[in-house]
Amino acid sequence: MRPTRPSPLRNLAARLAVLSLLALGNSLQAQGFRVEEATIADLHATFLAGEVTCAGLVRSYLERIEAYDARGPRLNAIAAINPRALEEAARLDAVLADGGLAGPLHCVPVLLKDQVETREMPTTYGSALFAGFVPHRDATIVRRMREAGALILAKTNMGEFASRYVGSGFGVIRNAYDPAHNPSGSSGGTSVGVAANFGMVGIGEDTGGSIRGPAAVAALVGLRPTLELVSRFGMMPANPTTDTMGPMTRTVMDAAILLDAIAGYDPDDPVTARSFGRIPSSYAEGLAANGLAGARIGVIRDPMDDRVDPSSRGFREVRARVDAVIADLRELGAEVVDSVAIAGIESVNRVFGMNVHETEAATDEYLAAHPNAPLGSLREILLTGRVTPWRAMGLAGSLGKTTRDPLYLEHLLERDEIRRGVLAAMADHGLDALLYATFDHPPTEIAPDVETNPRPADRYGLGDNRLLSPLTGFPALTVPAGFTAEGLPVGVEFLGRPFAEAMLLRFGYAFEQGTGHRRPPESAPPLGR
Repeated sequence: MRPTRPSPLRNLAARLAVLSLLALGNSLQAQGFRVEEATIADLHATFLAGEVTCAGLVRSYLERIEAYDARGPRLNAIAAINPRALEEAARLDAVLADGGLAGPLHCVPVLLKDQVETREMPTTYGSALFAGFVPHRDATIVRRMREAGALILAKTNMGEFASRYVGSGFGVIRNAYDPAHNPSGSSGGTSVGVAANFGMVGIGEDTGGSIRGPAAVAALVGLRPTLELVSRFGMMPANPTTDTMGPMTRTVMDAAILLDAIAGYDPDDPVTARSFGRIPSSYAEGLAANGLAGARIGVIRDPMDDRVDPSSRGFREVRARVDAVIADLRELGAEVVDSVAIAGIESVNRVFGMNVHETEAATDEYLAAHPNAPLGSLREILLTGRVTPWRAMGLAGSLGKTTRDPLYLEHLLERDEIRRGVLAAMADHGLDALLYATFDHPPTEIAPDVETNPRPADRYGLGDNRLLSPLTGFPALTVPAGFTAEGLPVGVEFLGRPFAEAMLLRFGYAFEQGTGHRRPPESAPPLGR
C-alpha cells in the first residue's frame, strides 16, 4: 500500500480557501485579544463588552491552523474547514448586536471529529474511501450545539474508522507536545487541535478510550459520559454497546458547559431514554473550587495492560505523577484509599478485546441509511484494499461475526463480572470514585512504517487503562496531572457510577483549580512571538 495522502490543508485548493477567508478581515490578534488558552467565559465577557467580534475570532483560529497545522510543525489535526465559517460568524455577530448571546455556546468554535455527520462538510471517517462524502443530515449533537450558538469551525483528522492515529484520508496525526510522538487515538485530531488552540472546544468519540487517551497525552480534559447520556445519532458506530461521544476541552468548566448542551434524550438514539430524570439542571453550575472536600476516592494501582514493564523509566515517571496527584487530592480535602483491589482488573483489556461481534452489522446498518455513501458495507470497504494495513487487519477480524455467536455471550458474561467487581470494591470501601492513570506509560514515538505496516513497532497504547470505563459503561473524566521530564503530558482519570458526571466534573474542577497542570504546547506558540 502506498503512503497515505497528507492533510487537505496542504492541498493547494484547500489552502487557498483558508487564505481567502483570512483575507476578508482582521483577526483578534490585531484587536489585542489572544485566543490562546481562552475559555468560553473569557470569550463571552469580551463579546458582551463589545471588544471582539465572532468573525475576528474565527480568523484568529484560521491563522493558527494555517501556521501550525498546514505549515510549521505540521501537526495534521485538521481534516476540513467549514467553508461557511465566516458567514456563520457574521450571523452570530448580528444576533449579538440585536440583543445578546445566541446561547451558552455563542460563537464557540468547535473542532468536530470527522466521524460525526455534518451537512455542509464532508464526513470521511479518516478514510480516503469517503473523500467528498457529504451526509444529508447533521448529527444530533451538531444540531444541539448549533442551537446553543456554537460554530462548527472544522472537522478533525482521526484514526481510520476510529482506531489509532493514522488513516488513508489524511495521514499521521502528531502529538502537539512532541510531534515525534503519537497523539493517542482515535480522536487525536480533536485533541491536538484543542491543545494547540486551533479551536476553543472539541468533540471526540470514545469506543475504547478515544476521548480520554488523546486528552491525557495533550494535557486536556476529556469526558467519556455514561453510555446513555449523549446521543450517538449521526455517528458511524464501531461497537454500539461501548460507543459514545463527549467533550475534549482545555478546562473542566468548558467541558461542563459543552455537556450541558449535548446531553439528554434523543428519540433517534433510544438508549438515551435512560438518562431521563438523571440530568442536573446544569453541570457547569455545580462546579466549585472546594468540590473535593469530603470526597472518598480509591486508587487503582494494578496495571491493566500486561505489556507494561514496572521497572521502565516511563512507568516510574507516570507512577510518580500519580503519587503527586494523591498528595494533591488529600491536600484538597479528599479521603484517598490507596491500592484498591478489584476482582478481574487484570482481565479488562482482554475482555474488551473479545468484542469483535458488533462491528460489521452496526457498520452495514449505518451505511444503509446513506444512499449517497460511496460504499455500502464493511466488506466492500475492506475489499478495496485502500484501508491502512493496521486498521484493515483489525476490521477483518469482525467480518462474519455476529452477536449471536457463543463467544459474544462469553464476552458479555465476563464483562458483567468485571462490572460487579468494580461496584463491589466501591461499596466495600465506601468510595465515590476510582482514580488511576489513563496510561501507565507516556506516549511512544511514531514508527516510520505506521502507514504501511499492519504491525508497526510503535508500542501504541502502552500502559492502556482506558478500557475499564467502556467495559463497565461507567463515566470517566481525564484531567491533566503534569508532565514527564521530557515534557510529555500525563493524565489521570476519575471513574464513577452511571450518571455521576456532575460529581466527576466537580472533582475534576477542584483538582484543576488546585493544581493548574495545564500548559499549552511549545510547538504552537502565540503568533508573532
